[in-house]
Order: sequence, then C-alpha cells, then structure tokens
Amino acid sequence: MSGALSQLGFRLAQALGVALVVGLLSFLMMQALPGDAAFRIAAGRYGYDLVTAEAAAGVRAELGLDRGPLAAFLGWMADLARLNLGTSLVSGERVAEEIAHQLGASLHLAGAALALSLLIGPPLGLWAGLHAGGRFDRALLVASAAFRSVPQFLMGLVLIVVLAVQFRLLPAAGHGAPAHFVLPTLTLALGLAAASARITRDAMARIEASPQHAFARWKGLSERQVLWRHGLRNVAAPVLTFLGMQFVTLAEGVVVVETIFGWPGIGHALIHAVLHRDVPMVQGTALLMGLGFVLVNALTDVAVRRIDPRGVGQ
Repeated sequence: MSGALSQLGFRLAQALGVALVVGLLSFLMMQALPGDAAFRIAAGRYGYDLVTAEAAAGVRAELGLDRGPLAAFLGWMADLARLNLGTSLVSGERVAEEIAHQLGASLHLAGAALALSLLIGPPLGLWAGLHAGGRFDRALLVASAAFRSVPQFLMGLVLIVVLAVQFRLLPAAGHGAPAHFVLPTLTLALGLAAASARITRDAMARIEASPQHAFARWKGLSERQVLWRHGLRNVAAPVLTFLGMQFVTLAEGVVVVETIFGWPGIGHALIHAVLHRDVPMVQGTALLMGLGFVLVNALTDVAVRRIDPRGVGQ
C-alpha cells in the first residue's frame, strides 16, 4: 500500500513538474518569435487582408499585451492553479473547450494508427523471431530499417503521390469519411509497425534460445503451447514499454500528419495557434501533450508489472 502511495505521489509531482516546465518553455518560445503579436492575433481574428494598424492597436489594448511577458505568464499560472487553461486570444472561446473538441479527432487518428501498427508489427516480429537468421528475418530487418528511416512528412507525401494522385484510390486530404482515415493512419502506423516488429523479433529470438523455452519443450509442450504460455507473455513486456516510450513520437507525428492531410485535430490547431500567437492555446495544447505522456508512462508501468513474470507477486 505504501509503495502504491509513493508511486502515486511521484506521478503527481511529475505531472506538476511537467506543467511548470511545459508552460514556461512554450511561453518563452512564443515570446521569442519575431513579429508583432498584436498584428498576428488580429490577423487570426479578422484575416490578413482586413488587418489594419488600428485593429492591431485595439487587440493590444484589449488583451493588455503591454503589461509585459512576466505578468502574462504569472496570470496563466494563476489560472492553471484554478484548473482553468484560459481563453483563446483569437476565438475568445475557453481553451479547454476548444482542446476537448479537437482532441477527439486526434485520438481517433492516433488510436487507429496504433491499432494498425499492432496488427502489422508484432505478428511479423514473432514470425521472424521464431525463424531467426532466415530469409524472412533478414528481409524484415531491411524493411523495418527503411520504414524507420523515412520521416513521417515524407512518408505522407509519398503516400499522397502514389495512392491519391497516381492511382486515385484514396482522397489526398479531408475528414469525415472512412476513406479519409486511410492515408494519415498509414503514415503514422508504418514507422511504429517497423519499430515494434524489430523489438518483438529480438525479444522472441532471445526467448526462443533461452533455457526456459527448452525446458518447456522438454516437458512435452507443443510449439503452440510454448508460444502461448511462455513466449507471448515475455514478448509483451518490451513491446508495451516501447509503445509507451513512443507516445511522444506519436504525438509529434500527429502534429505533422494532421497538417499535411488537413485533419482537424489538436496538432493542426497547434500550428494555427503558433502562427496567430495564441499563447494560451499553445500552452494548453503543449500541457495536455505533456500530461498525456506522464499518464501513458504510468499506465505502461502498471501494465508491464502485471504482464512481466518477474513482477508477479510484487
């Protein structure tokens, strides 16, 4: 019980640290951007063609941008202490409500990509690990290295050119129809699948060559029984750990992929918030991603403790 409470306390302290660091860094980066923040905010409200010096001055006076960055940051931290992420400088809506609306689209995309990567990567890795050194194993090594080395923005552009432009099988961008899911999901999933395939392969090959596996066969268990009773449980721990570590990469990929495919999610909104100097929106989005990383790590730790045989009884 004391161990669980200490772990909970550590995670809460970690969340508070993330809130402070993410809020400070995102604020400082926004302040370091060139240009007049009042003009950018006015452009976000009225459009660049309709922005005038008077409109920018009105925005500056309305939002109190002359107060200085320190006062603005302390005001955001005071709102955060009251569990209030503030108000968007462009739309005037509450940041929490805007993020809640956009987060659903991002979670759908990320969830579909994660599910597809699990359908592709671990099964291929299991087969390669059970036949380590064979032709399939060597081919998987080459393919996984190739897919992992391609940046996600380039992967997305290649898929658009091939599947949308050349063969016209799928829409190049958009949202709302099932076909719009395919290209952005593939863009996110292929890199994750390549990495999880190699991790699964290495874990399975190590377990296949272990004395425990040999003893299970010596007891008379079939290959399928050995795999289900001993192999999969030992392989699941490193795969889950990898997926937890890849949450940041997935979050970064969502930002890039949503921008390329015009997906109305939190990443797409973050890019527009940066362009329009919507500081509360940027800070709230970055904070949500940071806290999401803490939450995923905590859930990963719990899952690994439950699955890893060495953690049984702890």
